[in-house]
Amino acid sequence: MGKWDPIPPMWLEGRIYLEYLRLIRDPVFRGIDVPPGLGRPVILIPGFLAGDWTLRTPFSWLRRVGYRPRMAGVAFNVTYSEVMLRPLIDALQALHRRTGAMVSLVGHSRGGVLAKVLSHRKPELVEQVITLGSPLNDPFDVHPLTMAGVRAAHLYNVFRYGHPASVELRFLRDLAAPPRVPTTSIYSRSDGVVNWRACLRRDLNSIEVQGSHVGLALNPEVYRILSHLLPAPWRA
Repeated sequence: MGKWDPIPPMWLEGRIYLEYLRLIRDPVFRGIDVPPGLGRPVILIPGFLAGDWTLRTPFSWLRRVGYRPRMAGVAFNVTYSEVMLRPLIDALQALHRRTGAMVSLVGHSRGGVLAKVLSHRKPELVEQVITLGSPLNDPFDVHPLTMAGVRAAHLYNVFRYGHPASVELRFLRDLAAPPRVPTTSIYSRSDGVVNWRACLRRDLNSIEVQGSHVGLALNPEVYRILSHLLPAPWRA
């Protein structure tokens, strides 16, 4: 686990409201100078302790600019990663069959970690992975308050499934493995939840933006990056 830098403080995550106001006033949100999506399929995966509802804004935007987005079908992202992957694989396969096209995965926070491993398991179905504030280098390098939530989730999973955290070893190996599809990590140095250094890896593309962790799903800089990456994935 990395050493958490106490700066920035978590209360700065309250910027999410200002970030949303910036987004709805930005031309990118209205689709100005945004290349048409041409029906390309995209799956959105929410973060830890979150659900599909947290990604409604990017979902609506993607649909409005011509993509074919799908929510991951996650009500509450708290169960073991291997358990979370099962419905995600089903959703990926279903969207691929329906559209006949490879699918882009956009994951916020833990959702990006899931997206990276999903692409490792099913690279033939995935066009690219784009993560927002996701600790792809060290999934446990997070704010102490968030880590307390991780420990509580672990106890919940042990009680519910009767298995220790060792069931996650395969998942962690696949996360650490070199990406099998183009993968871009979007991060912020003022992230109050995930240590921004944990979002960096030498084997993937990294793009810095300004803003909060929670607000990455509402950040106009992120939308501008998505508008360029989704039609033309970054490749090493």
